[in-house]
Amino acid sequence: MYPQSFASDSSFHPYRVNYWVTGGIIIGGLTLEKIGVSWISNKSQISLGEIQNLDRKDISPIDSWALNFDPSKMNYYKKLSDQLLSGIVFLPVLTMLDHNIRQDWLDVLVIYLQTQTITNNFYLYSPFGTTFQNRLRPVVYYDAVDIGKRTEPNNRNSLYSRHVSTTSMASFFTAKVFCDYHPELGWNKYLVYGAAAIPPLFMSYFRLRALAHFPTDAMVGLSVGALCGILVPEFHRFQDKNILLGLYSSSEAT
Repeated sequence: MYPQSFASDSSFHPYRVNYWVTGGIIIGGLTLEKIGVSWISNKSQISLGEIQNLDRKDISPIDSWALNFDPSKMNYYKKLSDQLLSGIVFLPVLTMLDHNIRQDWLDVLVIYLQTQTITNNFYLYSPFGTTFQNRLRPVVYYDAVDIGKRTEPNNRNSLYSRHVSTTSMASFFTAKVFCDYHPELGWNKYLVYGAAAIPPLFMSYFRLRALAHFPTDAMVGLSVGALCGILVPEFHRFQDKNILLGLYSSSEAT
């Protein structure tokens, strides 16, 4: 454990950033993201035959919870989830209230942009992401919903929830950065991480009520976002000059 004095030491900089390499990852990731979004936007419309062949009994007990909501509230919760997402992506800005973090604002910003890019591309290109999965959203199973809404191509993108993964990434990234700059927290850091789980849990509930995802979709999204939000900053803490990950500048390593 770091000495307690590190928390107030302005010379304490836990991260190392190679702007060229990290910037390249961000730019490359944004390019891949644009390509991936075009792919998932061109999925085929859901046919009436597919709708007619749906059987709620095929849904697992844990996921069947998503089939018992009031469909008249779906638009309300969709709007609520979009509003939460618009705000939560700026959550790491709160770390700038801390003097020691604020003095490294550029490093933290670059790492956050990299984390966002990696999270988005994982959503698009991982084996259980939307490019390779065509799981139908819960809304497709609701007879009370307009058939035009149920057959939209976007309804093939249930697995997994991007809203939840992005919320989880931003929340756990904020917790990770704060804890890395305050190693004196000790075991109390787990309270910070526990608090970080609250926003994605709310988002999960909103997305279920919006009939956009099943519980397992939200679970995967929360897990992926949390891992990205924690692991990407952690990679930037490697300071061994023999570890050539390209994530930090060896000239700055100590």
